[in-house]
Amino acid sequence: MKAVTWSDAEYPWRLKEIPDPPPVLYIKGSILPEDERAVAVVGTRGPTTYGREAASVLTGDLSKNGITIVSGLARGIDGISHRAAIENGGRTIAVVANGLDIVYPSEHSGLSRRIAENGAVVSEYPLGVRPNPRSFTRRNRLISGLSLGTLVIEASETSGAIWTVQHALEQDREVFCVPGSIFSPASGFTNRMIKQGAKLVSGYQDILEELNLSVVAQQFELPLDVGTEDIDEAVLLRYLDDQPLHIDDIRKSASLPITAVSSMLTILELKGKVKQVGCMHYVRMQERTAIYGN
Repeated sequence: MKAVTWSDAEYPWRLKEIPDPPPVLYIKGSILPEDERAVAVVGTRGPTTYGREAASVLTGDLSKNGITIVSGLARGIDGISHRAAIENGGRTIAVVANGLDIVYPSEHSGLSRRIAENGAVVSEYPLGVRPNPRSFTRRNRLISGLSLGTLVIEASETSGAIWTVQHALEQDREVFCVPGSIFSPASGFTNRMIKQGAKLVSGYQDILEELNLSVVAQQFELPLDVGTEDIDEAVLLRYLDDQPLHIDDIRKSASLPITAVSSMLTILELKGKVKQVGCMHYVRMQERTAIYGN
């Protein structure tokens, strides 16, 4: 861990532009010059299946095009976005509301270590400081401040993501929103922001075009095998196809504990290997080749 001040070269210059920059920034990992091409991704802690998929796909595509993903290490959209960035070979920065000797939530300890290895975990708070409601609100100004723009994926009218958007607007940064169902409270805030002028996002290209960032031309192929190093996950995939199968039937076929099956299905869904189609029914996603370019 290191501490950098305004006078240090590693202090992000974009943070110096915000109204209330922290005089000291504590960093675990490293902030590189390429992290200037950053987009914040925030949203609900309890996303729907649609929200999880949108966060995973959009964040993954942005990472493949050289965009650093900034978020807050929280449950839900934050965690999904950090993981998607890492799994797609990109960089990610987590801004936390506590000292770097504390990981909140505690279940993100492993994720926090991976972020430090593929970017940075940063805080304005010294070691020993525990998170509180006010520190989360202040933390959000740094998430938007490190970024060219903020992408909101599923946020209700009471979501903490509202604070990040307010800070982004005060900092004269772009705001992007993924539209959601008019019947879903989880998309109440994002839909309202689109009506008020936020950029509607239906693909990563919308963000790159608005920020005048060129698309990185790259071609990649998904492997033909299951693409997982976990033997149990590979076994689980053998029982899934394009016909929806209930989690209880998957458990019986795989002869695994329900807690293990539930956890593995969540991981496989984040990897894009399976998809929940409602009422705890899952299908295996078809592998495909995608080409991105100008």
